[in-house]
Amino acid sequence: MSTSDCLFCKIVSGEVPAKIVRESERTVAFRDINPQAPTHVLVIPREHHPNAAALAAADPALLGEVLTEAHRVAVDEGIADSGYRLVFNTGAQAGQTIFHVHVHVLGGRDLNWPPG
Repeated sequence: MSTSDCLFCKIVSGEVPAKIVRESERTVAFRDINPQAPTHVLVIPREHHPNAAALAAADPALLGEVLTEAHRVAVDEGIADSGYRLVFNTGAQAGQTIFHVHVHVLGGRDLNWPPG
Protein backbone atom coordinates (compact mmCIF):
# COMPACT_ATOMS: atom_id res chain seq x y z
CA MET A 1 0.00 0.00 0.00
CA SER A 2 1.31 3.45 -0.84
CA THR A 3 1.04 6.24 1.68
CA SER A 4 -1.41 7.99 -0.67
CA ASP A 5 -3.84 5.09 -0.04
CA CYS A 6 -3.30 5.04 3.73
CA LEU A 7 -6.28 6.23 5.80
CA PHE A 8 -4.06 7.43 8.66
CA CYS A 9 -1.75 9.34 6.29
CA LYS A 10 -4.91 11.05 4.99
CA ILE A 11 -5.88 11.97 8.57
CA VAL A 12 -2.38 13.40 9.15
CA SER A 13 -2.65 15.50 5.97
CA GLY A 14 -6.17 16.71 6.86
CA GLU A 15 -7.67 15.03 3.80
CA VAL A 16 -9.87 12.83 6.04
CA PRO A 17 -11.47 14.35 9.16
CA ALA A 18 -10.90 12.91 12.61
CA LYS A 19 -11.66 13.97 16.18
CA ILE A 20 -8.12 15.04 17.09
CA VAL A 21 -7.42 15.09 20.83
CA ARG A 22 -3.64 15.80 20.81
CA GLU A 23 -0.97 16.74 18.32
CA SER A 24 2.77 17.05 18.58
CA GLU A 25 5.39 17.77 15.98
CA ARG A 26 5.69 14.08 15.13
CA THR A 27 2.43 12.47 16.35
CA VAL A 28 -1.35 12.79 16.13
CA ALA A 29 -3.93 11.34 18.53
CA PHE A 30 -7.59 10.95 17.60
CA ARG A 31 -10.72 9.14 18.77
CA ASP A 32 -11.37 5.67 17.37
CA ILE A 33 -14.50 5.58 15.19
CA ASN A 34 -15.50 2.22 16.74
CA PRO A 35 -14.65 2.64 20.44
CA GLN A 36 -14.16 -0.47 22.56
CA ALA A 37 -14.08 1.47 25.85
CA PRO A 38 -15.30 4.87 27.10
CA THR A 39 -11.85 6.22 26.21
CA HIS A 40 -10.49 4.81 22.96
CA VAL A 41 -7.90 7.00 21.27
CA LEU A 42 -5.38 6.09 18.59
CA VAL A 43 -1.91 7.62 18.65
CA ILE A 44 0.05 7.53 15.39
CA PRO A 45 3.30 8.93 14.09
CA ARG A 46 2.92 11.47 11.30
CA GLU A 47 5.46 9.43 9.30
CA HIS A 48 4.16 6.27 7.68
CA HIS A 49 5.49 3.02 9.12
CA PRO A 50 3.45 -0.13 8.53
CA ASN A 51 3.59 -1.54 12.08
CA ALA A 52 5.24 -1.27 15.49
CA ALA A 53 8.11 -3.58 14.57
CA ALA A 54 8.95 -1.54 11.47
CA LEU A 55 8.83 1.70 13.46
CA ALA A 56 11.04 0.25 16.21
CA ALA A 57 13.62 -0.79 13.60
CA ALA A 58 13.50 2.50 11.66
CA ASP A 59 13.18 5.09 14.43
CA PRO A 60 13.17 3.90 18.05
CA ALA A 61 13.03 7.50 19.31
CA LEU A 62 9.79 8.09 17.39
CA LEU A 63 8.33 4.92 18.91
CA GLY A 64 9.19 6.39 22.30
CA GLU A 65 7.40 9.62 21.35
CA VAL A 66 4.29 7.64 20.36
CA LEU A 67 4.29 5.98 23.79
CA THR A 68 4.89 9.29 25.56
CA GLU A 69 1.94 10.83 23.71
CA ALA A 70 -0.20 7.79 24.59
CA HIS A 71 0.49 8.46 28.27
CA ARG A 72 -0.31 12.16 27.78
CA VAL A 73 -3.64 11.17 26.23
CA ALA A 74 -4.36 9.04 29.31
CA VAL A 75 -3.57 12.02 31.55
CA ASP A 76 -5.71 14.38 29.44
CA GLU A 77 -8.60 11.88 29.43
CA GLY A 78 -8.44 11.41 33.21
CA ILE A 79 -7.62 7.69 33.09
CA ALA A 80 -3.92 7.74 34.00
CA ASP A 81 -4.50 7.12 37.71
CA SER A 82 -7.25 4.51 37.40
CA GLY A 83 -5.38 2.58 34.70
CA TYR A 84 -5.35 2.23 30.96
CA ARG A 85 -4.32 -0.26 28.32
CA LEU A 86 -2.00 0.35 25.37
CA VAL A 87 -2.42 -2.05 22.44
CA PHE A 88 -0.35 -2.39 19.28
CA ASN A 89 -1.73 -4.88 16.74
CA THR A 90 1.12 -5.94 14.46
CA GLY A 91 0.08 -7.92 11.40
CA ALA A 92 -3.23 -9.08 9.99
CA GLN A 93 -3.44 -12.19 12.19
CA ALA A 94 -3.09 -9.96 15.26
CA GLY A 95 -6.04 -7.84 14.15
CA GLN A 96 -4.21 -4.99 12.44
CA THR A 97 -6.51 -3.60 9.75
CA ILE A 98 -4.81 -0.30 8.94
CA PHE A 99 -1.15 -0.74 8.13
CA HIS A 100 0.11 2.51 9.59
CA VAL A 101 1.47 1.90 13.08
CA HIS A 102 -0.92 3.00 15.81
CA VAL A 103 -1.36 2.39 19.50
CA HIS A 104 -4.81 2.12 21.03
CA VAL A 105 -5.24 3.93 24.36
CA LEU A 106 -8.15 2.26 26.16
CA GLY A 107 -9.65 3.06 29.54
CA GLY A 108 -12.54 4.46 31.48
CA ARG A 109 -13.90 1.06 32.52
CA ASP A 110 -12.63 -2.16 34.06
CA LEU A 111 -10.49 -3.85 31.40
CA ASN A 112 -9.66 -6.97 33.41
CA TRP A 113 -10.13 -10.25 31.56
CA PRO A 114 -11.99 -12.36 32.20
CA PRO A 115 -14.59 -9.93 33.52
CA GLY A 116 -16.07 -10.33 36.93
